[in-house]
Amino acid sequence: MEMHQSSDSKVIPMTSVSSGKLREARADVAYYTDQIVNVIFIGTPDQWVLVDAGMPKGGDEIRLVAEDRFGVDNKPAAIILTHGHFDHVGGIVYLIEHWNVPVYAHPQEFPYLTDGLSYPEPDPTVEGGLLAKISSIYPNEPINIKPALRPLPLDGTVPGLDGWKWIHVPGHSPGQIALFRAADRTLISADAVVTVKQDSMYKVLVQKKQVCGPPVYLTTDWQEAWNSVKKLYALQPEVMVPGHGSAMEGAELSSGLKTLVEDFEDMAIPDHGKFVTSRDKPKDH
Repeated sequence: MEMHQSSDSKVIPMTSVSSGKLREARADVAYYTDQIVNVIFIGTPDQWVLVDAGMPKGGDEIRLVAEDRFGVDNKPAAIILTHGHFDHVGGIVYLIEHWNVPVYAHPQEFPYLTDGLSYPEPDPTVEGGLLAKISSIYPNEPINIKPALRPLPLDGTVPGLDGWKWIHVPGHSPGQIALFRAADRTLISADAVVTVKQDSMYKVLVQKKQVCGPPVYLTTDWQEAWNSVKKLYALQPEVMVPGHGSAMEGAELSSGLKTLVEDFEDMAIPDHGKFVTSRDKPKDH
């Protein structure tokens, strides 16, 4: 079975001031911003893992960053996908073919990664900024990486990463996961919690830092999304690397997460949109 990117995969013309930058959140945790999304490198040259695969056509760029950090011909032990949205799998087929390594994801993401199901189309009618209004251009068709795809271990361990656990954080997508290392309270939050208002073109461009809920135009279950934020807040992370935006730590992170949990309905759930129900926004609100 031949692997392929989605049939609607295409370069998306958007950027940010962080694009092209590799930054360290911990000595062994670095994140590279591919246009507007973070690709994460965890480990050392002795053993490392890639988390997510960036924007469409981004594979070669990610490979070069990996070679610069870990050395040429030093492939990862595995690729971990937090979820399968277009901006997290954009370079995945190229990277699998180049490195010939397994890819791990939550089984609830498998239909979108094996040609089975398209994600719901992004919602350009949702309350939000310009990036929400133009979201109909974002790819949502399935990819196929079935030959390389493996389910994450049921015991919560992460292949290739000692001391890390994966945590199911649905809402933004059915099988989205976060990663957490308890030893130093480091959190990879995926799109469950981000640090930039992802529907605002200006805030994305300048990477204005604030703790936010998941991107509004692709989040399909707001109650699940809220529960996922509560789950991550309960971990009391010291450092967080999100799917979008800059890493955050310390008091800024803990107070931001606390506020998001308490005010999620006002801060994160849009007032209207095709994925917003009366349960999410009661009429007497």
